[in-house]
Amino acid sequence: MNYGKIEDISLYSKELQEEMQLLIHLPHNYSPLYKYSVLIASDGKDYFQFGRIGRVVDELLHEEKIENVIVVGVPYKSVKERRQMYHPDSERHEAYMRFLAHELVPYIDQNYPTYQIGAGRALIGDSLAATISLLTALKYPNIFGKALLHSPYVNENVLSSVEAANDPSLFSIYHVIGTGETEVNTQLDGIQDFLTPNRSLKDLIKRKGFLYFYEEFEGDHTWKHWQPDVRRAIELVYGH
Repeated sequence: MNYGKIEDISLYSKELQEEMQLLIHLPHNYSPLYKYSVLIASDGKDYFQFGRIGRVVDELLHEEKIENVIVVGVPYKSVKERRQMYHPDSERHEAYMRFLAHELVPYIDQNYPTYQIGAGRALIGDSLAATISLLTALKYPNIFGKALLHSPYVNENVLSSVEAANDPSLFSIYHVIGTGETEVNTQLDGIQDFLTPNRSLKDLIKRKGFLYFYEEFEGDHTWKHWQPDVRRAIELVYGH
């Protein structure tokens, strides 16, 4: 089978006041004559390297199991900057969400043949990148129709944002967490229990009435467990 290609692009963000790297995976069947859904991955380089997301998309397209999709990875520059942009209590997370909605989406829509509707766009992330994906979809539900979450960090800020959602019918959520994620060593915030707050998030999302997939896997807070799940997540969200 043929594999697609990854374009490495730099986009200046006025919101963040810096150049942002984009890794854009165009599948092997890419043509300006077709329309494509868009999947935006925070922790973008990790999703390509550890999650093998480009290869997964190519294989599922080759097997005719999913619709056409372009993956846009947004890498982070450092662990410190990652926290500043993704953490719900950080000083730059609002600016990063505006970058995704108001700068990245228009750039992709201008340069690639996309559907240009919320239902055609999804956000994916792991850990803090999952948190910011969920918060961005909650803030801009008309721009992003789906959020795919691998073991998000959840605190009161996140729960109150979900609680405040006015129209849960606007987007769907895919959410997995590991039963072993009770003592996660976050690099900047010490040891934390991810599982208990994720179960609270699950209960809240169900009560609010979102279109929702939730599962707990046996394992910890690592790519060893997220990587095999990438395939199912994409097949479930983009399957015919």
